[in-house]
Amino acid sequence: MATLKVVIVGAGIVGSSIARVLSMYEDFDITLVEKEPDVGWGSSKANTAIIHPGHEEEPDVHPLRARLCREGNTLWRQWARELNIPVKWPGELMVFFNEEEEKSAKKYIELAKLNKIPGVRVVYRDELLQMDPSINPSALGAVYAPTAGTISSFEAVIAVVENAVENGVKLLTEAEVRGVKVIDKKVKGVETTRGFIEADIVINAAGLYSDKISHMAGVDSGFVVRPRRGEYFLFDENVKVKPEKLLHTTPTPITKGVYAITTVHGNLMIGPTAEDLPVDAKDETSTSEKGLEYVWKESERLLKELPPRTKVIRTFAGLRPEPPGGHWRIEAYDDPWGFVNAAGIRSPGFTSAPAIAYYVLNLIKDKYDVSLVKKKHWNPYRSDIVRVKDRSLQEVDELIRKNPDYGEIICYCKTVSKAEVIEAIERMKRAGIKTITIDGIKFRTRAGLGMCQGSFCRWRIALLISQYTGVPLHQVVVKKDLYGVGEVKALLKSVS
Repeated sequence: MATLKVVIVGAGIVGSSIARVLSMYEDFDITLVEKEPDVGWGSSKANTAIIHPGHEEEPDVHPLRARLCREGNTLWRQWARELNIPVKWPGELMVFFNEEEEKSAKKYIELAKLNKIPGVRVVYRDELLQMDPSINPSALGAVYAPTAGTISSFEAVIAVVENAVENGVKLLTEAEVRGVKVIDKKVKGVETTRGFIEADIVINAAGLYSDKISHMAGVDSGFVVRPRRGEYFLFDENVKVKPEKLLHTTPTPITKGVYAITTVHGNLMIGPTAEDLPVDAKDETSTSEKGLEYVWKESERLLKELPPRTKVIRTFAGLRPEPPGGHWRIEAYDDPWGFVNAAGIRSPGFTSAPAIAYYVLNLIKDKYDVSLVKKKHWNPYRSDIVRVKDRSLQEVDELIRKNPDYGEIICYCKTVSKAEVIEAIERMKRAGIKTITIDGIKFRTRAGLGMCQGSFCRWRIALLISQYTGVPLHQVVVKKDLYGVGEVKALLKSVS
C-alpha cells in the first residue's frame, strides 16, 4: 500500500502521542494540526499533572480506560526518560477521615486487584504520618498506591511534539478545522483556517471539541462533550508545606478528590474542583470565589497546615472533556472510511495517552490493512533545553565560556538565562510554530512562572522575540493577544 496521508486534529497530549507513535512507521505522512498558537494549550496544559496508577478505574464499567491507564503509567516511565521530561514517582495516598470514607476508599483495593495494579494497600494513622508528616493528624488512614507519579504536563506535550517533528511529522498551528471532507463515504481531507489539507486518514483528538470534529465527519451526531472545570491554587516554592506523596481526599462520583501535591518544580499545588459547565462554555477558564474556597477548605482538612494566602502565586482553572457516561470514543470507522475517533478523552487521559496512541495505531492497522513498516532511523530521544538553574558555579562558568548569553539572567525568579530563551525561540521555529508567543517561551523555559509571574521578565522576553523573529515589539503575542497597542510615536501623534 502507498504511504497514507494522515491528519491528526488536536496537538494536546493525546494527539501529539499519536503523532509520535505513527512517526515510527514508513506507512504514514503525518500532519498534526492545532487551532491554538501553540501545542498543549487545551486540557493538557491546566490539570493536576498526575500519572495515575489505575486503581480508581472500574474495569466492568470502563474496561478500556482501566487497561490503557495501567499501560500508560508504565509507558510514561520509558517516554519520560527518552524525551527528558521532568517527572517524579512519589506514590499516592487517598486519605480518609472517618469510617464512611474508609469504606469508600477500601473498594479501590479490590479495583487494584482487578486491574493488576501492584502494591496498593491500606495504611493507618501511625504509618500514614510517617509516610507523609504534612497530612492532617486527624486522618484515620489512606489507600497507598506506590506507582503514582507527577509530571510537568505542558513540558511533556512540548517534548512529545518536538520528537514527533524530528521524526518527520509536520506541525500546523493556528489551523482551526472548519470541515472534514468526505466523498463516496471516504475521507478526503480537512478544511482549515490555513487551507485544505488532503488526507486518507483523519484522527480526531480534539479534546473538548472532539464532538464537533466527529459531527463534521457525519459520525455519532448524538455525541456531546461537556466541559468540566477544575480550579487550583499554586504556591511559591519557598513554602514550608511540601507533601512527600501525592495526597488527595476520597473520590466522589465526579472527581478523584482534591489533591495536595508538590509539583516536579517544587511548588505546592492544591485542587481541583469538579464543576460541570454548559456545553457551550468550552473556553470558560475563569476561577470563582466559590470554587477556590471549596479547594481551600478541603485542603485544610487534608493537610496539617496550609501556607498563608500571601504565598499563593497564581490561581487558575482548567477544563476537562466529559463525554456521555465517561466513555471514551476510540474507534476507526468504515463510514466514512479513514475517520478515526480518539474523542472525549477525560481523566485519566493524560496518563493513558501513550497507550491510547498504540491502541489507535493497531485500530488503523486492522481496520485499514496497513502493513506497518518500521523506520530504520527513527529517533526515540529528545534533549531538553540546557538550563542554568540548579547547576554548580563551575558548570555555569563552563556554559558561559562557551556562550556568554548564559551569563545574562532574564528571569530571576526561575533563574532563566538569555541563552535559554533564545534556544526556546529556535526550537519553536524548527517545530513549525507559526507565532512565537511569550507564553510559548514561558512553558519551554519556565520564565514567568515564579513569584512575580513575569512582572520583571515579560518585557525582556518580548524584546528577544522581536529581535530574533523580526516582529515589531508591540506585535509580539502574549497568550493570544498583542503585547502592545502600537508604536509609541502613534501616541505622540494622538496627543498633538
